[in-house]
Amino acid sequence: MASETGAHPRVVFQTPRKEEGEEPPGRRLGKLTVKYDRKDLQRRLDIEEWIEGQLHLLFDCEEDDIPELEIDIDELLDLSHEEQKSKLRTLLHECDKPKEDFINGLLYRIKGLRKMSGTMKK
Repeated sequence: MASETGAHPRVVFQTPRKEEGEEPPGRRLGKLTVKYDRKDLQRRLDIEEWIEGQLHLLFDCEEDDIPELEIDIDELLDLSHEEQKSKLRTLLHECDKPKEDFINGLLYRIKGLRKMSGTMKK
């Protein structure tokens, strides 16, 4: 707005009125930092999909007929190699087919995988 209070015109800037629910100026939303990047999460998802496909083959069953097995990748990451194998053999004790290829394949795939924090787990 221009007003003429003296010999020279003067420009006055008014700040816009604050609408309800609007944040005050200078206060912005911060960036969210994620502990795991997209690549890590995609790798984990790929491993979980691979496990599901392999279990269908091992148990020779349809999609919804897989026995209730809880293969916790983070739990496996806490164990030594031999303990990992033992744990997987115990989980797969009902399977009649050879399971060593599945166990070795899974252990190979989880090598180098980082453990997820409790908040990121399902």
